Amino acid sequence: MGNPLKRVFSFYSDGFRSMTVGRSLWLLIIIKLIVIFALLKVFFFPDLLQTEYDNDADRAEAVRQHLLTDKTSNP
Repeated sequence: MGNPLKRVFSFYSDGFRSMTVGRSLWLLIIIKLIVIFALLKVFFFPDLLQTEYDNDADRAEAVRQHLLTDKTSNP
């Protein structure tokens, strides 16, 4: 029978090796994911610490205060 992990790897590697149209589709999917995540990072997840604080000490203090603040007592 052989090692199950080796059989699974062999199954997928043989399948990807014999693809013709699938390779271009996978390439298209990977390119789309890279573009989507790059746009999400730029437009929806800005670096707030970089924009709101001038130096690393202030950023570290803000993170410490945020972590140490009791969220259950503040509504």
